[in-house]
Amino acid sequence: MTTELTAQVCVVGGGPAGLTLALELARRSVSVVVLEQSRHFDRSFRGESVSPDSVWLLDELGLLKRLDGEYQQMHHMEIVDAGSTVMRAHFSDFTYPHPYPVEMPQPALLSALAEAGSEHEGFTLLRRATAIGLVRDGDGPVTGVRARTPDGEITVHAALTVAADGRFSKVREMSQLPCTRVPLDRDVVWLKLPFPSEWDDRTYRIRIQGDQHGLFIPTRPDSVRVGFNIPKGGLKELRAQGLPALYERLDRLAPELSKAVREEIRSWSDTSMLDIFTTLVPRWSMPGLTLIGDAAHTLTPILGQGVNHAIIDAVTLAPLVQEALADGGGTAELLRAGEEFQRLREASVTSSRALQLRQERLFALHGALGGTFRRTLYRLVGRSRSLTQRVLARAYFQLQEPGPHVVTAQSAPSGTGPAARANDPA
Repeated sequence: MTTELTAQVCVVGGGPAGLTLALELARRSVSVVVLEQSRHFDRSFRGESVSPDSVWLLDELGLLKRLDGEYQQMHHMEIVDAGSTVMRAHFSDFTYPHPYPVEMPQPALLSALAEAGSEHEGFTLLRRATAIGLVRDGDGPVTGVRARTPDGEITVHAALTVAADGRFSKVREMSQLPCTRVPLDRDVVWLKLPFPSEWDDRTYRIRIQGDQHGLFIPTRPDSVRVGFNIPKGGLKELRAQGLPALYERLDRLAPELSKAVREEIRSWSDTSMLDIFTTLVPRWSMPGLTLIGDAAHTLTPILGQGVNHAIIDAVTLAPLVQEALADGGGTAELLRAGEEFQRLREASVTSSRALQLRQERLFALHGALGGTFRRTLYRLVGRSRSLTQRVLARAYFQLQEPGPHVVTAQSAPSGTGPAARANDPA
């Protein structure tokens, strides 16, 4: 027997994009059902970096107060190439209301979003619910989702279905919206280690040796997330060389972690591999369905843009959906809302993707000429405060307007400007 539910919007995926959207819709008195396939949020995530613009939006949504003590501001970014520091950025130099990115465990963020959503009558979160099909009559509009749960199959009927189910989106696949996956030349192996005592825990570190590079990200409460590159599809070869090959890579990139990696990483199950690609989706909407977050525009790990764009997507789409529903809520009105959402967001996503790809190409340079060119470029940027700010602002400050600091290095008070500004692509 199939359980039938009805809502104005059905969101597939309870990640940052899906839950932020659901919360914003519920606050606007739009009934919304979120289908999340996991049992709980206490899972292992890599995407814990939240960019300053999204910190600003979370403040506007009243969530930073809920998350007090759960996140840590990052004050610096440091790039070391061939043993020399070639660039160091100080986020305190940026004159924006929220200048600091933060590291925030995603389970804490998702729990806060779900808790805030549950305070609104029209918000329903269904866990352990896996989307298995779209409801539609032939080639007609999507009118909901079929999902499998431990208690049997359910059908959620909705005027709009939103795919927020990530980079491997099943809803996007079921919709048959065309997309192109563009693989990059590398994958990334991730692991977590105790934080070294000689490092400060407010700095993003990038270490480069030849064509090898690593990201070192402080993680609450006392760990460091490490991601290092391997050739595309190269995990099998690396594993065949045994764990000593992994140890030696980290020895070259971060000798401070040599002892810890040998003590903590005893098998390949202590690591994970992220397939690096970007996805180009020409159309983010079709009648009855809209894609957001990684489902619409998969990005790479560089500069932690995934969570940032997911939150901005949600805050941008919610008022458009509310307006479409107020105008009658028909398929045509909701499709126009989805198309306007893409128009508002696509330029920003394209800019971030281009910045990421430029960084990927720089990381891949090797040999005497390639390494010298990269180090010269980073030193040139690093020596100019204005140039450093211009480069990083493209990734971190697309929404906020420059102005006096209202956030100190130790606090994050609320009330920095209208969240509606997220709808302005400028």
